[in-house]
Amino acid sequence: MDIAINGLGITAPNPMVGAVIVHNDKIIGEGYTSAYGGNHAEVNAIHSVKNKALLKQATLYVTLEPCSHFGKTPPCSDLIIKHQIPNVVIGCIDDNPEVSGKGIAKLKASGCNVTVGILEAECKSHHKRFFTFHNKKRPYIILKWAETSDGFIAPATKDKKEPVWITNTFSRQLVHKWRAEEQAILVGTNTVLEDNPSLTVRDWSGKHPIRVVIDKTNALPKNYSVFDNKSETLIISENEVNFNKPLAQEICHFLHSKNITSVIVEGGLKTLQSFIDENLWDEARIFTGTSKFATGIKAPNFTGKLLSEVSIIDDTLTYYKNT
Repeated sequence: MDIAINGLGITAPNPMVGAVIVHNDKIIGEGYTSAYGGNHAEVNAIHSVKNKALLKQATLYVTLEPCSHFGKTPPCSDLIIKHQIPNVVIGCIDDNPEVSGKGIAKLKASGCNVTVGILEAECKSHHKRFFTFHNKKRPYIILKWAETSDGFIAPATKDKKEPVWITNTFSRQLVHKWRAEEQAILVGTNTVLEDNPSLTVRDWSGKHPIRVVIDKTNALPKNYSVFDNKSETLIISENEVNFNKPLAQEICHFLHSKNITSVIVEGGLKTLQSFIDENLWDEARIFTGTSKFATGIKAPNFTGKLLSEVSIIDDTLTYYKNT
């Protein structure tokens, strides 16, 4: 998993898999999933082995079941069989219906000794985005907001169409790192109108997320930053979803249809609260700054399981999980 995490933010909608090849208790190869459309972890691990003859006496360890179907690349299980790797240790079964046990069956049929379920809980947690997408038919959803020490996310009024910063520069840099790690970022109409955000990665090195904007009537002027050419923008209007139904659920269906496996919800109160009220979220990351507004827009009404709390200079970052 330490190797697999190198694929965070670039492999989606594929899972970020890690693979290690061991011969006589020595690592002879390792690999992780390339950017989407590239080699899978097992392929990169096998290619990294200098002496391919050793593969016939080696063990391949992989966080997720090797694929058995043709997609952007050939099946990994076929390459394992081709090189006659005798032992394969798998963290967890792939829940994608196109795989889901078929890779294991193919390996066993070839005579390979397959072990499944080693560090299974850890591997499932690592692949949480992938499993949420396939099992719950929606993206993995991360709620994120910043609030003042007196519980407001925005002032009552402001003079300019730009964000009013509640957190320090180090917290904002961390948010940009998160953007590079997830496939999409979502905001509502009012956030675009009030803040004119770019929703890109600027204070970190990485891939820009897909920008998802709720705009019921397609009325947002095209001179706003979300419509520049720096990243792809998806508009959710009444042409895409039914605004008379629970909106968060409708958005999840839409994003699932677009093969989006994870999304950061960075919207205002209305957008955030809709995901909370419909219980459609997995993590919440909440910054608390030192400033006070006294009046304004209150932070969402929220409960979740506290995971951890860290200090970022004078800011506090609290992580929650939906139980």
